[in-house]
Amino acid sequence: MTSKNKYYSSKWATILFTSALVGFLSGFTGLILKHLTENFEDRFFLKTQDNNYLIALFPILGLSVIFILRKFLFKNKENKGIREVLDATSSAKKLPLYKIPSHFINGFITVIFGGSTGIEVSTVVSTAAIGGVVARKRHFLKKYKNEWMGAAIAAGITVLFHSPLAGLFFSYENILKRRSKIIIATHLISVTVAWAMLIIADEPPLFQTQLQEWKYEAIPYFLILSLVASVYGVYLTRSVLLIKTRFLLKKHAYLNVVCCAAFLSLFIWLFPELYGDGYHAIKNHMNFSIHTNGWMLLNLVLLLFLKPIMAAITLRGGGDGGVFAPSIFAGAFLGLLIANLANTFAGASLIPINFMVLGIALVLSASLHAPFTAVFLVCGLFGDYALWMPLLILAPLTKWISSKIYPYTVYNIHLKTAGVK
Repeated sequence: MTSKNKYYSSKWATILFTSALVGFLSGFTGLILKHLTENFEDRFFLKTQDNNYLIALFPILGLSVIFILRKFLFKNKENKGIREVLDATSSAKKLPLYKIPSHFINGFITVIFGGSTGIEVSTVVSTAAIGGVVARKRHFLKKYKNEWMGAAIAAGITVLFHSPLAGLFFSYENILKRRSKIIIATHLISVTVAWAMLIIADEPPLFQTQLQEWKYEAIPYFLILSLVASVYGVYLTRSVLLIKTRFLLKKHAYLNVVCCAAFLSLFIWLFPELYGDGYHAIKNHMNFSIHTNGWMLLNLVLLLFLKPIMAAITLRGGGDGGVFAPSIFAGAFLGLLIANLANTFAGASLIPINFMVLGIALVLSASLHAPFTAVFLVCGLFGDYALWMPLLILAPLTKWISSKIYPYTVYNIHLKTAGVK
């Protein structure tokens, strides 16, 4: 074997080994954050049901701890979410090592104390930082910094949503947006390791329910849901952007935290479904998915109106998160609302659980502009591919409609100010 061939073989061996290491570290980080958050969020939420005063205490406690940690431990720098990752992958910037504990801890504290977001963005940024750190360990690896960051993110998304395809597509659609042999190799190895961790841990899907086969009679309502989800995705995006940038007490940082916590406490008291990521509410409504009572339908409308606002207020108060969990929450309730309205007033015989699944995928597609991520993420969430055909058609359609209404997401809005179309 020539020296050139030896170098080539050694290079690829290093790439494959590093990919497996990145997959393990990122998958393990995501798995630990997921289980810790689920466990403590469930416990704390149950406590608020028995002790109403905790609803007033938890948000101010959570946001205050994050405020103190940021001021005295994390260099007084604000977490910017996925925007930080996009900045790092589009330039020579590096994600600092402290971003791993910063997003891990802040995401965990935000959700368990009622912040109306999720841990998805915390997982994305902390795993991206892991990939960036690995790339800095050897000179040879530095030129593949973006590849390692993308592979790390793909592994983190894989363990969160029980879907390696969701991880692969999220990295492609939202982060790197390009393909190469190195990207394909690093990502495939990384998500394979993360997927193996799920199998070894015997990790079940987040929502364990049996979907039913869809019927052709439901197609007109699928299209209605797609159109409404497109508009709602724009509402979610615009609400978050408006509140994050406009409603801020710049000269009184801690007063800003207190005000945001007060809003959270008030609306969580009125609508307990808004506590944390809201996945507990989705599970409850899956078990009781038939709503014909007028107040129940109005409650769904109010939840849809309030969720983006509460997510934005959480972020404005210093909490960690993004639009992932709010989109999943809102999508489930939007699908449920459309199905129940059609069944109650149009005499349809729609299956509410199917519309909840479709709603999640379509609102995700509209808010992230990532249709294939949305499709495979939802299939992983439920561990069921019964709706794959309508999903593959409706998710790109929804993304196309929403992008025509408003071409930006919360993650690429900086392109607007930069004049990029």
